[in-house]
Amino acid sequence: MATLHSPPTASNAYPVSALFVPFPFVCFTLTLITDILYWRTSHLMWSNFSDWLLFFGLIFGALSILAGLIDLARPATRALRPGWPAVIAYLVVLVLAIINSFIHAGDGWTAIVPYGLATSLITVIAMIACVYLTAEQRSADAWRTP
Repeated sequence: MATLHSPPTASNAYPVSALFVPFPFVCFTLTLITDILYWRTSHLMWSNFSDWLLFFGLIFGALSILAGLIDLARPATRALRPGWPAVIAYLVVLVLAIINSFIHAGDGWTAIVPYGLATSLITVIAMIACVYLTAEQRSADAWRTP
């Protein structure tokens, strides 16, 4: 009786952290949008949305760090790991989000305008830099492979 073995799939080499990394980026970008909406309308609902988006972004940021540590232990994900500049940029984004969360913990208008809004904008700019660093490394790796 012949035994057939299926070839190994690429899912074994898929990094676990890739499941969690997009969530903080979406949450922090939406935080900037809700901060702008609060600035323009003064409706308290937008402030509450900003608080919750920051909270969930930080939770998923922590989960992505834990998943990244798991990926470090897996040799199959070695080729898909981000470079150190991208990792440092991601940590800077999370530190900025923590600072932003402390700023948003204030009460009323001054919790968002101007410092919360400015910190949200700086966080989004840092996220764009993080994505750029990751894409730059991926394209450099693609050119190096034969």
